[in-house]
Amino acid sequence: MIEIRPFASLGSFRNEWLNARYHFSFARYRDPKRMGLGRLLVWNDDEVAPHTGFAPHPHDNMEIITFLREGAITHRDSLGHEGVTRAGDVQVMHAGSGIVHSEMNHESVPTRLFQIWILPNQHNVQPGWGTREFPRETGQGLQVLASGRASHAGLGALPLYADAAVMAAKLAPGEQVSYALGAGRVAYLVAPSGEIAVNGHEAGTRDGVAIADEAEIAITARSGAEIVLVDAGAA
Repeated sequence: MIEIRPFASLGSFRNEWLNARYHFSFARYRDPKRMGLGRLLVWNDDEVAPHTGFAPHPHDNMEIITFLREGAITHRDSLGHEGVTRAGDVQVMHAGSGIVHSEMNHESVPTRLFQIWILPNQHNVQPGWGTREFPRETGQGLQVLASGRASHAGLGALPLYADAAVMAAKLAPGEQVSYALGAGRVAYLVAPSGEIAVNGHEAGTRDGVAIADEAEIAITARSGAEIVLVDAGAA
């Protein structure tokens, strides 16, 4: 099953500093048909105005992944972690037994990012935070950026306390990558730039692609494209 969710159909929120689109039900946006997929609970497409951001607020028992598309975000938390994640890179925060954090755009240009929440398999773990670079080069295939899957051990990915994985790729026109999803697992895919085909189904820039009952996913770039793929575990 491949379901294309056009960008125009996503939930939305806008105020003086945040322009957000919601792939799944979030905050005041509710769609009973979009209540998460497998362990994937949230996928927000956020634009944060310069010199603004998410003030300190708490989380617990959630794996929170931020993929930077443009600009940069500065993370600070109650455990003393502080760092800047820049365009193309990814950060992971383990909310675990409880953490307070802020995510601020201190740049002079808007920051555009995906914020992805994944339900953990282990609860009340020690909270933590980490970031890593994502080499944005074509021809490198899917890069595993964060994962809790045993099959991804040794790849240098940021750890997740969840049976899930976050991957990304930059594709030249006509380039194809594939991923063996496996029986009973589900996935979600977005191209932050470019047009793609997923197992023959066409998707545009920032459309969502929900995937289930597909043993393998083949992604073909119709134009130069970047993709972010979440293996969201069991359905």
